[in-house]
Amino acid sequence: MSLELRKRIITSVFLFSLLFLMFSYSFVMIISTIIIGLISWIEFYALISKIVKNNNNKSQILRFLYKAFSLLYLSGLVFLIIFAKLLSLNLNTALLYSLLVAIMSDIGGLIIGKIFKGKKLSKISPNKTISGSLGSFIFSLLLIPFFLKYFNNYNILSIIFLTLAISLASQLGDLSISLLKRKANVKDTSDLLPGHGGFLDRVDGIIFAIPVGLLIFSI
Repeated sequence: MSLELRKRIITSVFLFSLLFLMFSYSFVMIISTIIIGLISWIEFYALISKIVKNNNNKSQILRFLYKAFSLLYLSGLVFLIIFAKLLSLNLNTALLYSLLVAIMSDIGGLIIGKIFKGKKLSKISPNKTISGSLGSFIFSLLLIPFFLKYFNNYNILSIIFLTLAISLASQLGDLSISLLKRKANVKDTSDLLPGHGGFLDRVDGIIFAIPVGLLIFSI
């Protein structure tokens, strides 16, 4: 086993342990959410700073700043939604489901993309393929049998649509941060998580998936 793979596995175990604690203890969720949110914002700000530094064209800088503000607003909105919903409504299941769909989408894209490869999905991220995108959708649908009993108010077609919508949001989030990293000429947003990059590299899809998931389930 290579050193890089070992680091990735150890970090993954840590992240899944943290995830378990977050949904077991509300105070862990609140503290972890605040810390991860702050670190992600710092990484995001550093990313935008590099983009601005690398681009001398003023109009390009303004466009990137606009995109930066949009993503920053969205990342702030997700945490506001989480706290508001947890305090006012019992949407823990919807939150957990949206989070797991984002995680499964990430895993599915990696595994299926590596196995089947094929045509590139976009120039934004050369490692992402159409087969990987389809794998993201397929893996996210694998969660449905485990959550059917919690979604009594929805028929199976509605749950499939909800799941695919959340997975799509997660993939778009991943591509958005990949675009910014490409413009900043960096591989990862930081090196805080050995084998994974930065926290923003791990939550790029999640900060899109959770607002979409909570919004859909609320409606």
